[in-house]
Amino acid sequence: MGKPLIYEILEKPASSSVIGICSLIWFFIQKRSIGYGDVGLSYEAAMEGGQYWRIITSALSHISVVHLVFNMSALWSLGVVEQLGQIGLGVEYYLHYTLVLVVLSGLLVLGFYHVMIQKFRVEYFRRVTAVGYSCVVFGWMTILATKQPSSKLNLFGVLSLPISFAPFESLIFTSIMVPQASFIGHLSGIIVGYSIAWGLVHGMNNYWAITMLGWIALVFVLSLKRTGSMELRFIEIEPVTDPSLPSVGVVASRNGRTLQMDVLPRRGVADIV
Repeated sequence: MGKPLIYEILEKPASSSVIGICSLIWFFIQKRSIGYGDVGLSYEAAMEGGQYWRIITSALSHISVVHLVFNMSALWSLGVVEQLGQIGLGVEYYLHYTLVLVVLSGLLVLGFYHVMIQKFRVEYFRRVTAVGYSCVVFGWMTILATKQPSSKLNLFGVLSLPISFAPFESLIFTSIMVPQASFIGHLSGIIVGYSIAWGLVHGMNNYWAITMLGWIALVFVLSLKRTGSMELRFIEIEPVTDPSLPSVGVVASRNGRTLQMDVLPRRGVADIV
């Protein structure tokens, strides 16, 4: 018989919190009938439209319940990282580098898209929209595979994979079984994961984590304000008019405030990450 759930939650506080946040966001998305184009990350929206806040919203958002369950099941298993303080991991390490994984994997995805669009002229990658926490999940798989290769990854309580092979096994499996799965998104998570595990990205502590979180919050809010996605009266930014960019406004309705959006063309393709 395993431990009671409450004890496992207490042993994995950071993982449990992320699972709770992602689940609440999924519930909100379902209640408000929000789609991929509203929260997902695309080159056109982020790089050409200045909607940098999508790097964060895309990572924490899931549209499909199956996608949510798969990612959260893997994340729960990877929460063992929080219990490995004796080898230099632990809760603080988990929190610090989760922040790094979210940001760097999102930026790397955009970098891949940029190369495919500008160098190889593949316009498909201009509008493809990615959502999901898989970049971070694949990053932690990679870190754990490097730091603790004897561990196993348990999915849904029935499938157990050797962690040393899990990143690339999962990459191939999801690409075959789920055609919409973002190969670039998953690969980005693996690359950032190896960069952290091999010490290419290092030096995170509480000071740098809080500083990084502050800059993320600032860019998030300012990009929301600048792109008109949220009304913040206490922040004034000189408007930049460009008829090719979408317009977003808040109008009054009988039920309160309603968000009215003229979003980017719905010609994009959704990628699950």
